[in-house]
Amino acid sequence: MAVLIRGGQILAGTPATLSRADVLIEGDRIAAVGPGLAAPAGAQIVDASGHIVLPGMGNAHTHAASHLSRGRAGNWTLEDLLTHSAANYGFRTPEDEYLSAAIGAIEMLKTGCTSAYDLYMAVPAITDEAFEAVVRAYTDVGVRVVLAPAVADVTFYQTVPGLADLLPGDLRKTVEEMKPAPTKGLLELTERIIRRWHGGADGRVRIGVAPTIPNQATDEFLDGCAGLVREYGVSIHTHLAESKVQAVESHRRWGKSIVARLADHGLLGPGFVGAHSIWLTDDDVRMLADAGAAVAHNPGSNLRLGAGIAPVREMLDRGVTVGLGTDGSTCADNQNLFEALRIASVISTVRFPHQTERWLDADTVWGLATSGTARVLGQAEDLGAIAPRRKADLVLLRADSVFMRPLADPVKALVYAETGAAVDTVLVDGRVVVDAGRVTTVDEPAIRQRAQAAADRQRGQSAQAWALAQRLAPYVAAACRGAVATALPINRFAADPPSA
Repeated sequence: MAVLIRGGQILAGTPATLSRADVLIEGDRIAAVGPGLAAPAGAQIVDASGHIVLPGMGNAHTHAASHLSRGRAGNWTLEDLLTHSAANYGFRTPEDEYLSAAIGAIEMLKTGCTSAYDLYMAVPAITDEAFEAVVRAYTDVGVRVVLAPAVADVTFYQTVPGLADLLPGDLRKTVEEMKPAPTKGLLELTERIIRRWHGGADGRVRIGVAPTIPNQATDEFLDGCAGLVREYGVSIHTHLAESKVQAVESHRRWGKSIVARLADHGLLGPGFVGAHSIWLTDDDVRMLADAGAAVAHNPGSNLRLGAGIAPVREMLDRGVTVGLGTDGSTCADNQNLFEALRIASVISTVRFPHQTERWLDADTVWGLATSGTARVLGQAEDLGAIAPRRKADLVLLRADSVFMRPLADPVKALVYAETGAAVDTVLVDGRVVVDAGRVTTVDEPAIRQRAQAAADRQRGQSAQAWALAQRLAPYVAAACRGAVATALPINRFAADPPSA
């Protein structure tokens, strides 16, 4: 059935500007954009008067499993977060995973995000049933997704420099007894998931490969991931140089940067996405650019975890594709890309005092969340803009939003002021999935109620795992402080790193 969005102000072009126009949708694609378009017989009419029509934003990096553990992180580093993984993500049923993914997808839709790249992780291991539940959640809610099973064949505690020497005997024994999933089994799981779900939901669900953190991947596993990418033509997404601890450990263990190691295994290419990408050297950025790789920038999470400030300006100047992400709700607290827009712009000013030409301005940052993330998702020709033949993933924002009046420049207002509260209507594949601020695809109140019950139960069941994490945390922190004191040729903190 055709849909005509009539009477709105369309935000389109580069740089993006507003113009009065209608949008005609036929099937899942935009057929025409222009003033006074005629409605085909039987077309659904969406009244966009008093609204600004935006391309749906894309979330370049998130985690479905994280939303059920929102609010648990204190003043945590990334390594603190990973220490608490079992407590936050364990003791769940497939239904719990469905609810976690669903509440995150609902939040994205209601704040103007129609697509996402999701690295789904589970403790102690991903199962086919749990992954199917996450696929079902995204399909039911209606968010377009590239979903990748994030897995590792090396345990986190093996990758923290000097940790084993600090642990008392009983904790060292506990850590040594933690065994990762077998490499062959992880590769078989990933291949099975690709074969079963890639291209599902009329193409709205795609599958990627995700060695979750390169330091937690053996050479054999990285080679296996490269083989899956070649065989099935899917993308690959990993947490790339997110912390200085990771960068230091890579040099200690392999004598090279994380990017260089991935390049040695043939993983860099047009389908490669590196989340965070903070602790990169100029050579690393060059390698990514030369390979046609992409980066998912998560400024809110990077600041929340004290990981550092990513060299986004340098990446863009080199021609690296950069998309904008929120990261998971455990460490970034929400899935609101409007917040990420503002943070991405203002944090760039810290790195270049009084060099305003190097700051990430509103137009640049808006491009990260639209066309940039479309490229990260491998769907540059379909998403990120309002134009004929593009997918009909659209957002109607109330023009009378308190943050949009008075209006001087629409992009600046969206990046620096809007919160997403004025999102009124959302379409994905030409189907209305949010109407008057209400999700139409699922029973949102019921899902939230069930999610709260699941989170409460999981917290109780994970009390012992939480206690173990609390015992380990001081030793992990001490080891990380030692690693962070190691000299590197780059500094991504806003202050000088501590000395040894």
